[in-house]
Amino acid sequence: MKNTEVTKFLDEQNHPFRNEIEQLRNYILSANPDLTENIKWNAPNYCFGNADRITMRIQPPTKQVQLIFHRGASKQTQPKDELISNKSKLLVWKENDRAIITFKNLEDIESGKSELTEIVTEWINATPLHQM
Repeated sequence: MKNTEVTKFLDEQNHPFRNEIEQLRNYILSANPDLTENIKWNAPNYCFGNADRITMRIQPPTKQVQLIFHRGASKQTQPKDELISNKSKLLVWKENDRAIITFKNLEDIESGKSELTEIVTEWINATPLHQM
């Protein structure tokens, strides 16, 4: 369920990619009913339990929106392999426990919906095993 504080925050931003942001919010939250939404780093953030797992990068407003998949703000011991085995071309791995997806427009988001949902599900399933 969308968090009203996040919606209010986004209303105040007047972001040029607002439609894209809203579509990503819908897809992420529908991927797992246990995800909660808040604001972190001036952007929508998604938690599983109380642990940050996915953060949007919307600042500064550019010609894209990014999703950062992570295990929280604290540096942790790196897993030996990439945290999930998904071979989607959407994922760009920065470390074995951090990956980024970049969307340039609404069409990218809509065409990537099933892959994104699958990635969110796999990420949430993989990260509780690696909690601090």
